[in-house]
Amino acid sequence: MSEPLIYELSASGREGVKPPQLDVPESPLPKTMLREALPLPEVSEVDVVRHYLRLSQLNYAIDKGMYPLGSCTMKFNPKVNEVAARLGGFTGVHPWLDPEAAQGALYIMYSVQEYLKEIGGFAAVSLQPAAGAHGELTGVLIMRKYHLDRGDTARDTILVPDSAHGTNPASSSMSGLRVVEIPSDARGNIDLQALRAQVCERVVGLMFTNPNTLGLFEEHTEEVADIVHSCGGLVYGDGANMNALAGIMRPGDAGIDVMHFNLHKTFSTPHGGGGPGSGPVGVAAHLADYLPAPIVALDPDSSPDEDPFFIFYDPPKSIGRVKAFWGQFGVIVRAYTYMRMLGETGLRQAAEHAVLNANYLLSRIKGVYPLPYDRICKHEFVVEGRFKDAPDVHALDIAKRLIDYGVHPPTNYFPLIVPEALMIEPTETESKQSLDNYADILLKIAAEARENPQLLHEAPHNAPVRRLDEVRAARNPVLRYAH
Repeated sequence: MSEPLIYELSASGREGVKPPQLDVPESPLPKTMLREALPLPEVSEVDVVRHYLRLSQLNYAIDKGMYPLGSCTMKFNPKVNEVAARLGGFTGVHPWLDPEAAQGALYIMYSVQEYLKEIGGFAAVSLQPAAGAHGELTGVLIMRKYHLDRGDTARDTILVPDSAHGTNPASSSMSGLRVVEIPSDARGNIDLQALRAQVCERVVGLMFTNPNTLGLFEEHTEEVADIVHSCGGLVYGDGANMNALAGIMRPGDAGIDVMHFNLHKTFSTPHGGGGPGSGPVGVAAHLADYLPAPIVALDPDSSPDEDPFFIFYDPPKSIGRVKAFWGQFGVIVRAYTYMRMLGETGLRQAAEHAVLNANYLLSRIKGVYPLPYDRICKHEFVVEGRFKDAPDVHALDIAKRLIDYGVHPPTNYFPLIVPEALMIEPTETESKQSLDNYADILLKIAAEARENPQLLHEAPHNAPVRRLDEVRAARNPVLRYAH
């Protein structure tokens, strides 16, 4: 029997909180904040506490179990990062403080810029963008201004592989540019012949994700960069999948001109449900003058070793500000703590373990779940959620059935170039026991698909709600409680 909802516990006269006696003159609330009919429940304090605790326990979280959402890097986040980000000197610092009064915060920001420059192989970094897609937009604006500044006004096209992140074409379109899709070849790489056919004097550049959304490393990264550079274009690297490369490969060394990092993925901040995010952008030397302003710099009159002093600096050809104030500071503090705790060796080991975990999990299931590109993967992989001998079972059925076993489903139906895609990213923080448990469940569901497909069609069976009509829910949302 389900627990009663808080509205059903309401009784006239019950109070969940007793506000303290006013020590200022009473003032009515503005009428714009009130509704004529707002039936708030009248419940006791214990009912309020239990209500919100029950809601919190319905949520799935990385602290409860494996969260293998492909392309999201939902890895466990060390709690020391949270402790650091919540220190009073960081939470209490005001963004309008003069640099003289915020040297500690500026030191953190400067350090993260320097670390990202080294990890990515770039000449300069801006911390302003508030998320990965925001970083993409910033990068494309930098690329566009670079060409316009050179009088190269005919360039209006961005090339985007079909294996790139879905936000890449959107970021390009928002910049007023035309998007041309480049197909993948038989090994899941960018098709070099198709790329050569598209490069011309109208190309602003190429946006590509490496490792791509198939979880595969682009085997011809340097050749791709050379082809795009041959027509005067620039190469944008989507760094959302740096969790497979950090400490191993520096994209800037392979010819990438501009790339965003996801601090809320690779560098450990809890994310999901829309935030928080942070998408710093790194650039090669020829684009450094175009970064968003301001960025943190070391005062040239100070000693970097004995008495460093940090200032804000405006690059001379900056595209301007892309976010209020200085970026997502709390996320930056978490990333600083994460990088300092792990160090150079630890960051490399994290990437190596992420790749190892993904390949181990793939090895457990690939003989059962169809694998479109049979290659060593990086931090994630894509299999097909369908079986020849169970044609009526789809990826969505498998995902819903996973809920019955108490584990989180992977990403469904992405990338679009794989039919019935299941995109699985276990991350480096999962143990072998955790991976084996997930693999065993996937194999059991595959057997159920053949023996009793209806079981999957009707899943989940033991969740708080059964399968929803997601299309109807999106078009006709119910946003309030009603009897």
